[in-house]
Amino acid sequence: MSTDAWLTLTLVIATIVVLATERFPPALVMLASVVILLVADVVDEEGAFSGFSNEAPFIVAALYVVAGAAEATGALERVTQWIFGRDRTDGSVGAERRDLARIVGPTTLGSGFIANTPLVALMAPRVVAWSRRTGRSASRYLMPLSHAAVFGGVITVLGTSANITVSGLLRDSGQDPLDVFEITPVGLPLAVLGAMLLVLVSPRLLPRRLSPSEADTGTTREFTLEMRVAPGSPLASRTVADAGLRNLEGVFLLELERAGVTTAPVAPDHELAEGDRLTFVGAVSRVLDLQRTPGLVSAEHRHFSVVSSGSRATYEVVIGEGSPLAGRTLKEVGFRGRYGGAVFAIHRSGERISAKLGEVRLRVGDLLLVLADHGFRERWQDTHDFLVVSPMDGGVPVRHERALIVELTLLALVVVAGTGILDLLEASLLAAGGLLAARVISLPEARRAIDFDVILMIAASFGLGAAMAESGLAEELGRLLVRGSESAGDIGTLAAVLVATMVLTELLSNNAAAVLMFPIAMATAAEAGLEPRAFAVAILIGASCSFLTPIGYQTNLLVYGMGGYRFLDFTRLGAPLTLLTIAVSLVAIPIAFPLHG
Repeated sequence: MSTDAWLTLTLVIATIVVLATERFPPALVMLASVVILLVADVVDEEGAFSGFSNEAPFIVAALYVVAGAAEATGALERVTQWIFGRDRTDGSVGAERRDLARIVGPTTLGSGFIANTPLVALMAPRVVAWSRRTGRSASRYLMPLSHAAVFGGVITVLGTSANITVSGLLRDSGQDPLDVFEITPVGLPLAVLGAMLLVLVSPRLLPRRLSPSEADTGTTREFTLEMRVAPGSPLASRTVADAGLRNLEGVFLLELERAGVTTAPVAPDHELAEGDRLTFVGAVSRVLDLQRTPGLVSAEHRHFSVVSSGSRATYEVVIGEGSPLAGRTLKEVGFRGRYGGAVFAIHRSGERISAKLGEVRLRVGDLLLVLADHGFRERWQDTHDFLVVSPMDGGVPVRHERALIVELTLLALVVVAGTGILDLLEASLLAAGGLLAARVISLPEARRAIDFDVILMIAASFGLGAAMAESGLAEELGRLLVRGSESAGDIGTLAAVLVATMVLTELLSNNAAAVLMFPIAMATAAEAGLEPRAFAVAILIGASCSFLTPIGYQTNLLVYGMGGYRFLDFTRLGAPLTLLTIAVSLVAIPIAFPLHG
């Protein structure tokens, strides 16, 4: 090998080691490696920064914005309500498998069209809330949720950033990028079989773990929250029990008011109607879960317009001595106009509040949950009005009235890009731009939705791949792979590339593994005289399908802490899934992409 190739190999190994230690941000590590190779003249400026002119980072960023709009508006929550709307079941394995099927099936299908990392970020809190509400263990469902999203992510190019990265690498190498449904003949059977295997083996292989949310009941403070059954709500004409409001864990329905008539206690067979005012009492985390229930809106929802939709946050506010609020009601003090926020829940130590929130005469020490803009704390934390102003995570009501716009945008994106009317870059940018222009999602929300570390790492990693190709390292490693697998034939060569990518993915991020292996795969295909597109798809599958460790894929990391898992829990469930992925891929890829063209 040349001096440049040896230098590149040394730096690649060092990059892998540093990335595996997780001591530095992956984007920073990748960018530093590219800069070193640029300074050493291993790669020129055009190759080093080719990722910043490639379509892949821009497509991923646009899809993050679309997913952020779905989160902000509660789009697709009708589907999640159907998935999670069931009451407690028996504890049998059969019942658990039925519950798993309800989660795994829609998640697998949905992640084919919505980037799987934002999808899991959207779904995981709902799984935790549903598990709390129904007495299930979240650990039995969070990891299958992640793995289902991973399997679904290979149904179309839209499913994961690694798919888009590989498509961009193909374009950079002079080949046609991947069409939206080009990988479906491989990804769909893999996703279907993978989902079935998940439902079959998860109850046997996953232990019950105590998640942080289960270990911490949120708080012993009891908040009172008023909700209304919204017009057109799917809960209308359903009984309290059928609506899933009877056996709520950590929060309960205290009373129901209809046309000025209060019913308490509320019977399980009491039928709900549009406009019903429901008063709930419970711990803060459980009370906040109710904010996301489709068909229920805060009784103070009409007042939320006082807060800009793009800058909403939830604050805990304590009434202090000398506060002008003490001894007065929210209506009397004109809270919304005076403070620029809306109170939607109240806690009073040692006493349960039964009056309407706006009519409660406040006392010193009362704790209010306030929806306000991000400047609320700075404006009021040093005044006599409040003793404490503390921001909280979560609890921001979604804008259900805009959900249909997001759902139609997602459908249009899939249809337009899938039929080739527009390419994926144009379609995704139009979708994101349209949602911003329609004010479905604000610029601050869009910025928060985009994971800029992932975007920067994708862009920077193209330079490392270019250095491997230009230095001759990729070609040399390709020869070694062909020689090492020639006894197993063409399928053995394909298997070597697939398995090598899967190993790298478990150590690094999926995008880093894809970029590092792509030039090696192309060189291997050229050396063996095989179809390079088949090897590109093998890279895509290997980079996307990470099941053995929590660090190999973003969705695994998302559920790792939430489910209270241990490291080897992923290996236990991931081993059969990995074997299935290898077996199905080695059958499906040569059929969809003949190795000899």
